[in-house]
This record gives sequence, structure tokens and C-alpha cells, in this order.
Amino acid sequence: MLNQLTATIEKLSPRLRKIIGNISWLFADRILRLGVGVIVVALIARYLGPEQFGLLNYAIALVALFRIFATLGLDRIVIRELVHNPACKDEIVGTAFILKLLGSILAWLLAVVTIFLIRPDDTLSHYLVAIIAAGTIFEAFDAIDFWFQWQIKSKYTVLAKNTAFIIVTCIRIILITMQAPLIVFATAISTEFFLGAIGLVIAYQFNRQTLLALRPSLGRAKSLLQESWPLIIAGVAIMIYLRIDQVMLGQMIGDEAVGIYAVTTRISSVWYFIPIGIVSSVAPSITEAKRSSETLYYSRLQKLLNLMAVLAYSIAIPMTFLSKHVLVIMFGEDYAPGGRVLVIMVWTCMFWFLGICKSQIWIINEGRTKYNLIEKSLGAVVNILLNFWLIPIYQAFGAAIATLISYAFVDYIMCFIYPPARRIGWAMTKALTLNFFIQGK
Repeated sequence: MLNQLTATIEKLSPRLRKIIGNISWLFADRILRLGVGVIVVALIARYLGPEQFGLLNYAIALVALFRIFATLGLDRIVIRELVHNPACKDEIVGTAFILKLLGSILAWLLAVVTIFLIRPDDTLSHYLVAIIAAGTIFEAFDAIDFWFQWQIKSKYTVLAKNTAFIIVTCIRIILITMQAPLIVFATAISTEFFLGAIGLVIAYQFNRQTLLALRPSLGRAKSLLQESWPLIIAGVAIMIYLRIDQVMLGQMIGDEAVGIYAVTTRISSVWYFIPIGIVSSVAPSITEAKRSSETLYYSRLQKLLNLMAVLAYSIAIPMTFLSKHVLVIMFGEDYAPGGRVLVIMVWTCMFWFLGICKSQIWIINEGRTKYNLIEKSLGAVVNILLNFWLIPIYQAFGAAIATLISYAFVDYIMCFIYPPARRIGWAMTKALTLNFFIQGK
């Protein structure tokens, strides 16, 4: 079997082998971070307890709201520019670096000002947010990763960042044994970004490139920002949509509620990499089908949605009955009240799985990027309104209900509100109700 696989791989073109190898490195990165990351987070949560762990996650969530200004939605745009204008690589990468550096400084300022405004007397929160937000400044060096992606050499990024991840993971375990204070764990978060940046610079130089050769351009900066501003707005909406629940829970109820809620989101989101990997693999064939036939296109899309529904049900149904046991085993008795919260949160994977198909395939193929911006913005508004209503009544459980309804609204219900999306909406309905089994598909 192994010999046959090796022989098959050897028959592929050098470029295709390079692409497959690149994807393998990226998947290895996700598996390592998920596997080791969940274990370490569980240890930290047990050590800190719900209240301090909640405060740490509150600070992380607040910083995340402004993180889009550190990335500026440049990823795909910069890589495309490198593909189209390889001779201008130093100008493109250099400009991306400066833009990301300025954006990350803005993100730091916004996060710090916000925490001073909403928690004026909480000095520890001020320090935590300032330290964690400082880590985003080192994300400017992710401009180097654009070059590696362009060269199909993501293994260097994976090695650089995973080395930093492993080092900081060891540091975190040592901190637990030393009974370190909370603020030191916040410093570890920024340290990982710092070490990752150093690793990227070393890898860049190893590939005979140098930061000194980068040539930022004002004209190029204007061009990049003209294209990325809609993505920045969408990114802000998405981060509000994904993170505002923890911030609102912390403000309205307290840090302990955030701690219990945070562990449930960690567990429920463990599976999120699955649809991303599957969709990335099948997207080209579905896009190709659209060029030849709408019938074939929607047939393949339906099969993908069917698969996503089966995977989501296979995760959500067992976790519905095992939620409390999983929480207690992983995080300890202090987090047992999160059992019923996790029961709700695991069902968000249903709409997440289907939503990835819609956003990464249907929206791209149909050219509906403005619709994507509108639905995410509406999702953020719905989430905020539901949190204002449900959190005072049901606390963390209310935040979970708000999240589930928001996901369902954005990824499913919006399909029927927006006429061009109704066909994909009915395809989702068929997958959700498992009608494809009845019809023998």
C-alpha cells in the first residue's frame, strides 16, 4: 500500500508534489496546535480557575476585536500581487510590512483606550490588554509569510511558528509549576508572537532574502488599501460576530462567567478546521463544474453540504450527552456548570460547517462578496442585540443561545432573505433534514 502511494506521488508533476507537500505542512501545523494547545489550555484553566482564566480570555477577546487592523485583510491581495508582479517582490512585501506595522500599532492603541474606557478602575485588566495587544505588533512580520506562500514554501512558516509555539508551551507548563501570577501568562502570549517573528526573519534570510532589501512604496500602499478596505470592514464585523459575546459577558456578569464560557468555546471550536480542510480540497472541482454546467455544479455542492451535515451531526449528537463529562475530565469540577452551555455551543458546528461551504465556494463562485459583508455585519448586530437580551437572564447559557441563533441567522436564514441565495438555502435544508438519505443519495 505504501509503495503504491509512493509510486503515485512520484508520477505527479514537481509543482503538484510541491503543492501537496505544502498542504501537508499546513495540516501538520493545525493538528499540532489543536492537540497540544487543548491540553495546555486545560492545564492553564485548571491552575488559574474560572475567574482568572475568564479575565485572561476577556482580555484576549477584547484585543481580538481590533486585530483586523493588524492584518488589514491583505493576505490574498498581497499574494496575488506577488504572482502577477514577481519583479516587484521587495516593494510589495516591504509595503505590506509597513502597513501591517502601522495597523498593529493602531490596534494596540484602540485596545488600550477601550479597556481604559470600559473598565477605568481595573488596573490588572489594563496591563493584560496592553501586554497581549503588544503581541499584535510582531504580526507585521507575517508579511514575510506572504513571500513563503507565494513560493509554496509554507513549511518555513510552520517551522518558525511551531518552534515558537513549542517553546512557549514549555514555558507555560513551567509557569504553572512555579505558580506564576496571571500577568505572566499574558506575557507568554506576546512572547509567542515575538519568537514567531524572529523565526520568520531567520527563515527569510535562510532563503537568501533580507529585510534590508525591502522597499516600501506609498503608491503601492494606496493601491493595496483601496482593495483591502472592504475586507477590513468585513473583518471588523466578523470579529465582533465571533468575540463580542465574551466581552459583553465579562462586562455584564463577571470574569468567572467568561472563564466557564471560554472553555466551552475552546471545545466546540476544536472541530472547525475539518470543514476548512475539506472545502480547500474540493473547491477547485466544484468551481470547474460551474464552468460546464449549473446542474453539475449544484449536484457537487449538494454532496459537499450532505457530507458537512453528517459530520456535524456525528459531532454534535454525542457531545450533547457527553458535554459535562468532557468538561470535568479536561478542565475540572470548577467548570462543571459549563456543561449545559457546551450542549448549546456544540450545535454551532452545524451552521459553521455549512457556512464554510457557502462562504468559501458559493459566494466566491457567484461573485457575492458584498452580500458576504452585509450578512456578517447583520450577524454582528443580531449577536449584540441577543446578548443584551439573553445574558442578563441566562448568563453564559444566554451567550451560547445568542451565538447559536446568530450562526443560524448568518449561515442559513439569510439565504432565504436574499433571493439569489435561496437555491443554496434549499440545498442546506436538504442536507440538514438528511433528505439525501431518503432519496438514496
